[in-house]
Amino acid sequence: MTEIGPNADLSFQSFVGHDFRGVDLSGANLRRAILDRADLEGANLSGADLRNASMIGTNAMKAAFDNADLRNVTAKKARFGLANFQNARMDGADLRGIRGRYAVWRGANWWDAKMNADLHAALTKKWPRED
Repeated sequence: MTEIGPNADLSFQSFVGHDFRGVDLSGANLRRAILDRADLEGANLSGADLRNASMIGTNAMKAAFDNADLRNVTAKKARFGLANFQNARMDGADLRGIRGRYAVWRGANWWDAKMNADLHAALTKKWPRED
């Protein structure tokens, strides 16, 4: 079994529906991991590499994604309420249908992600683009 914890290499693996609640995955390699419908509530994914990962329907309420790399992640209909995305990279991320209005988006390039117009409008008001 793969070791799960900080700096773990969990890339190219499937964790569909897995329970990661409160787990420390800081710095973990989750490139191309399948986390669909996984429970990441309260998990620490600070500095994690989630490039091209699938997080469809994932619960990531109160999770930390500070400085995480979420480029090209697919997170349709994921729940990110009260999550922290400070300085996260989101180029090309598909965030359509997510819940994340009350997350912290400071320094994240959320404007380079695909998302619903209502969420985009709410984020533009609260977290304007820093040039």
